[in-house]
Amino acid sequence: MPQTPLQPWSFYGRHTELQQLEQVLARGRWFFLQISGRRRIGKTTLIQQALQRAGITRTLYIQIPDSDPAGVVAACNGYLETFGIDERADGLAGLAALIGRLARSGYVVALDEFQYFHRKPLFDFCSMLQAEVDRLAAQAGQVPGGLIVLGSLHAEMTALLEDRDAPLFNRVTDVLHLDHLDIASILEILRAHADTDPERLLLLWNLFEGVPKFYRDAYEQGVLGSERREVLQRLFFASSSPLRGEADNWFLRELRGRYDMVLQYLAAHPGCSNADIEAALAALSGPGDARQVGGYLKILAERYRMIERRLPIFASPRARSGRYYIRDNFLRAWLHALQRPVSSVAFRPLPELVALADERLQESEGHALEDLAARLYEERSRRGLGDFTLSQHIRGYWDRSDVEIDLVAVDEGSRRLRLATCKRNAARLPAAVRTLRTHGERFLAAFPRFADWSVEHAAIAPRMAPALRSELTALGVIPQDLHDLTRGLAA
Repeated sequence: MPQTPLQPWSFYGRHTELQQLEQVLARGRWFFLQISGRRRIGKTTLIQQALQRAGITRTLYIQIPDSDPAGVVAACNGYLETFGIDERADGLAGLAALIGRLARSGYVVALDEFQYFHRKPLFDFCSMLQAEVDRLAAQAGQVPGGLIVLGSLHAEMTALLEDRDAPLFNRVTDVLHLDHLDIASILEILRAHADTDPERLLLLWNLFEGVPKFYRDAYEQGVLGSERREVLQRLFFASSSPLRGEADNWFLRELRGRYDMVLQYLAAHPGCSNADIEAALAALSGPGDARQVGGYLKILAERYRMIERRLPIFASPRARSGRYYIRDNFLRAWLHALQRPVSSVAFRPLPELVALADERLQESEGHALEDLAARLYEERSRRGLGDFTLSQHIRGYWDRSDVEIDLVAVDEGSRRLRLATCKRNAARLPAAVRTLRTHGERFLAAFPRFADWSVEHAAIAPRMAPALRSELTALGVIPQDLHDLTRGLAA
């Protein structure tokens, strides 16, 4: 049965970002703020929270549609009516002038999905807005309002606001980038509305990472505290499920050509190489597409920020040993585990499809555990918790001789090195520890500067029984589970 919420939904995390935004609003003078971050990350909610705390009521929010000038103006006039503002825009130039008049009268205007002004039919608006922004900046002390532009496509926002040839270059007064909620904030949500069971944390983090809207969806469906298959069924498989069309609507609808094939392969093979992707595409559609892999990867990485290329720890930025990963947990989980079962719901029994999705999702949780453990190490170090102080990002290591170490943690101050293996199935840890020691010796041979450092080995799983802890300790390994790594974390 769905659980009864313990308390109403609240505003979670974002303490630093909220403070920064409150400082901007507290100036009482003209500002031009850029806020960027993936869709659903909480940009609009953050603005609402800051405006409410600052007591600012003269506001206008407009979500820019992916349309032509007439469609944009019509949408903007609709928002003006909704917010009780009598004025109307008669074109893009009129919209720019209206923003200026509203700012002078004390309004805070927010333009969401601002990246659509990078489209050719709308681009002239940037020059029109530049003229207004320059006049407002020249009278900044006499202008009590401001402009906030929000965007979710990094490359296009950069082209509009940071490119030297762009009309709005160097006009922004403040920049705020919204990333995922930290794990302490996720734990705060789970403590309030479910529990911090390690398997629940891993399931939800693998699905949602730190996207607050998705946790809110699970809360509203009453399944934050439910068993995993009910979570999947209620959020993805019902006709009214809130996340059923999320990936197609907000990620995949803008892609064309072979990008979907590349993403599908990366979802099923996280950590693959360029050569792996080329071979997979050649097998599916011939060598012609394989030769274009570099271009596909570049666009997915730079324009859409859907994928990233990671290097082994201590590698040169020019190293050829990079591996590719989908950046977003939700997109990876959707493509690997959920997309096909959800699309088959009209043709196969629902319990079978939910079970299939669950099995595939568990496969992906092994990789997710590595990322979660690394984030926890970094977050604990940043907060001064735990037994290891990091001096750089924790990352994995691999080389061409098949050396593979899940996590390498470095503490320059105390000259300590910790090598860790992560297994979703804790029973596999003793065997993994033997491999870790062998690969650790090869790693140390490749980096002789650590010869006189203190080298530790750790074994990480979601949950660990006392008998296994004793066995690992007897092997000279530090046992850690998600109870250990989340202990003391509070938002």
